[in-house]
Amino acid sequence: MLAVRILAYLLGTFGIVGTLLPLLPYDDFWIRGFDYPRLQLVFILLLASVLWLVSNKDWDNYDYLIGGLLLAALGFQAALMIPYSPIYRVQSIAAQQPVTEETSLSLMVCNVLQTNDEYQKVIDLTLERSPDILITLESNQAWQDKLHAGLNKDYPHRVNVPLENLYGMHLFSRVELMNPEVKYRIKDDIPSIEATVELGNGEEIDLYFLHPMPPSPSETYASTGRDAELAQVGMEVKEKGRTAIVAGDMNDVAWSHSSRLFQRLSGLLDPRQGRGLYATFHADHFWARWPLDHVFHSTDLALVEIERQPYIGSDHFPMFVKFNYEKHVSAGREDNLKDDDLEEAREVIKKGERGKEDVLVNQ
Repeated sequence: MLAVRILAYLLGTFGIVGTLLPLLPYDDFWIRGFDYPRLQLVFILLLASVLWLVSNKDWDNYDYLIGGLLLAALGFQAALMIPYSPIYRVQSIAAQQPVTEETSLSLMVCNVLQTNDEYQKVIDLTLERSPDILITLESNQAWQDKLHAGLNKDYPHRVNVPLENLYGMHLFSRVELMNPEVKYRIKDDIPSIEATVELGNGEEIDLYFLHPMPPSPSETYASTGRDAELAQVGMEVKEKGRTAIVAGDMNDVAWSHSSRLFQRLSGLLDPRQGRGLYATFHADHFWARWPLDHVFHSTDLALVEIERQPYIGSDHFPMFVKFNYEKHVSAGREDNLKDDDLEEAREVIKKGERGKEDVLVNQ
């Protein structure tokens, strides 16, 4: 029983620390990193609570205190995860009007992993699912050559950004791309792609494809650059007030402070809420997965389909999403802008553009 109690201590300490650290108003990688494994922490805290229960026979105030802390941390983590389960109210309304070629748009987000050489798997999957838009991430010159050879006939409209730094990006489209542009918003070697497409019914949709750098000891010390790019795009989408889709490998999870700030700034919706987690990374480790690949959209786009795609040899699973343009769709968002959101966004953008990594975040 002593061993069980020690294990409860170890797991509980890790779970409680992992719950408290992201509440600190700093963007260091060792703090922000605990934003990712929320679901894993739920299981760790649940196991620690059970072990604490069975390892105590005569409860005193100390035992109740530890038990209360475990349950409080477990409840907090679970509350963050529940919105990404079928028991929660959906944020993106399902399509209610006829889905036609003139009103619908589908896209697939695919982080191919630069060192992955299973090119044909991506080509075959693309031809099978036949999305209107394909965005590939971590695609270098070798990937460009293979994808062009396999997809040129079906995807005549393209934007190529072949890089060898794990941040290459390629856009393939069945529909004509209006005003396509490659931007380097925060870092001069981290691209993003923007374009506009026109549906068959004449409605236009602005597309933003992102792949900001994650906070990690091997990439960048803090999340400032990533958070700045998300905030910048969020404010731009809101300012333009047009129908928009923002997609890509954000190197962030939907329940983090930075992602929630992005949604409040942009007014865009997350189709996973009320439907499921759709964890796309890490494809090789089922026990360490979280959703890094995102597709956010305007309220006048209704959801037709969302599905995680099969393994393609990458450390990410691709994501396929299809929308239908429905002018009067209402999503009933609750998380409107907070009083200090704009101030925080401007501050993180300013620091990100200057390459600084000392931003305080407002939880």
